[in-house]
This record gives sequence, structure tokens and C-alpha cells, in this order.
Amino acid sequence: MSWQRHAEPECSERSDAVELVIESRPKDLGGFSVRRVLPNAERRSVGPFVFFDEMGPADFRPGQGIEVRPHPHIGLATLTYLFEGEILHRDSLGHHQAIRPGAVNLMTAGRGIVHSERTDPALRASGQRLHGIQTWMALPDALAETDPAFVHHPADTLPRTELDGVVVTVVAGSAFGLRSPVETASPTLYVDLQCPAGATLTLPSAAERAVYVAAGRAEVQEGCALEAGTMGVLAPGADATLRTSEDSRVLVVGGDPVGPRLLWWNFVAADRERIEQAKRDWREGRFEGIEGDEEFIPLPEE
Repeated sequence: MSWQRHAEPECSERSDAVELVIESRPKDLGGFSVRRVLPNAERRSVGPFVFFDEMGPADFRPGQGIEVRPHPHIGLATLTYLFEGEILHRDSLGHHQAIRPGAVNLMTAGRGIVHSERTDPALRASGQRLHGIQTWMALPDALAETDPAFVHHPADTLPRTELDGVVVTVVAGSAFGLRSPVETASPTLYVDLQCPAGATLTLPSAAERAVYVAAGRAEVQEGCALEAGTMGVLAPGADATLRTSEDSRVLVVGGDPVGPRLLWWNFVAADRERIEQAKRDWREGRFEGIEGDEEFIPLPEE
């Protein structure tokens, strides 16, 4: 598996529009590395987003693939969105769904769910290029213990338009007069921008917002240039205009914050006791398993 290297960020100072720049950092998931952005020591969340990983771009040779064994979640909703490649999702509710570029897998953990993420055997045999984003959104207090659920949205169901050469896809929430069919538990903004060199676009508003450059290079006002692999957290209420000097892939994420949250391993909760209960439940086998996938990831050491 080979990785494309990310350049160092050039925007290190705060500006009127960008209050913080976060550089992604590599994180090993047991044979597969991602670029982790959130949570960060200086910023734990943006809107409801408490976790943000960029997967790839990675080239898997024939015989290689992803093998994320069954593991649990509580108190969150995961949203997986790919640019390239395919991941096979299975969960304890019985869903067996391949996610491909432009589609959305939305899994609501609520009181508890188990899922796995793997490479289909046929793709493993041939190899593939994989690139995409996985995020976690914390659930508001009233829905933290809701029943688990899973919904797949094919790529052709997401609203798309072109604005001054920029291809806009509204992944979740509303922006540019479009509304995504992806239903989130709280007000959420998630927009994918495919920008040609020389593009200029005023960014949509939200209570909290961040810009992540997945490919290329983008400037967000005040001469703040973000290289690939960096996130710029926008100042509340700031007018923000995106400009690109080369072909770029940019994500805008945010929304309303849901309140302070604790994260431990794959668990998200408002208090420590709920985390401890989830740890006991996984250790003692009280989560529902995945039929036909008996492997599991053990609870990490404290």
C-alpha cells in the first residue's frame, strides 16, 4: 500500500476568517493507516463532528485490502463518503452494503451497534485505489440512546450542481439552495466541492464550520492557504470565500454543536459512566454480533 504525501500547511497564523489550522496526522488502524484530523488537542469538534479521518489516497496491491474486524459504537452516527474505491460494510442489524464513490453510508449507533469494514474478496484479488472520508457525528442528548439504524444513499440521490465551474455535492444538510436526503440528528453542514484551478466560491454558513482540503490547495480569505491534508476552522460568523490555484477537492463540514462529549475508543457519550458501561458490555459480550462474521476487536488496554 502506498500513500500520497501531504505538504506542510502554509497557513499557520490566525486570520479574520480562519481561527485555527489543523494538520492531519497518520493513525494506524492495524495494518491500515488513515490521516486523522479530529479530535485534535486544540479542537475536539466542529459542529456535531467529533471525529474526522481521511482514508488514503492509498493503492492496495493485489492480495491487499482493509480488514477492520467487528467493533462497537455508542452515542454517535458514522458517515462514510468515498472519492475512489469500495468498502464493504456489515453490521449487527443484518445490513451488508458496499459503499462506492459518491454514495453515503449513514450508521446511527445510538444505544449500541457493531459493524465491520472490509474489502470485498474480488477487489482484494485485483487490488484497488481507495480514497475517502469517514466522520462521526455526536448524537444530541435526547437521541444518544436511540435504537441503532443504518441507511444507504446512492450517489445519484445526493443533490449536485455547478457554480462557476465548481461541482457542488451536498452530502448532508442544506447549502446553495439544495438539501441532502441524508437525515442527521442535529443541524449539519457537509458539502463536497470539486474545484478547478482559479475557482472562487463563497462558502455556506453554519454555527460552526471547517474547510478540509483533500486534494490540491485552497485559500480561505486573508491569504490563508491550506494544503492537502489540512483543515481550517472558520471563525464564527466570518464571511469566507474559497479560492483555488489548482484543481482541488475541498470539504466544508460543520453545523450546530451538541454539547461537550467524551470519546474513548469507539464510544461517544456525555458522561464517563456511560463510557464505562459500554466498555463492560463489550468486554462481557453483551453487544449483538454480526451474523457470519465472528471475529472481533478486543477492548483496548486502559
